[in-house]
Amino acid sequence: MKATQTYPITDLKTRASDLVREVSESGESVLITQNGRPKVVVMGAKQHDQMQETLAMLKLLAQSQDSIARGDKLLSGKEARRRAHVVLEGIAKR
Repeated sequence: MKATQTYPITDLKTRASDLVREVSESGESVLITQNGRPKVVVMGAKQHDQMQETLAMLKLLAQSQDSIARGDKLLSGKEARRRAHVVLEGIAKR
């Protein structure tokens, strides 16, 4: 995910509520620069949660690939889905 808008930190200081509204309504992240260099990204809570779920799924995939490479016992599709669901529930509770 790339930020679609870039603003200097002075805009964040003077227009914080406008920027929060913009991010919330557009669903797009905003890059904040300081001295012309990227410093932070402001994103909506929904986008953050989606990103965390995606990262969790990618982590599960990487762990599965490692497990297969080690020759560990394979899980059934049902058990793999159950474990993925448990991980995603944990993220949703944060």
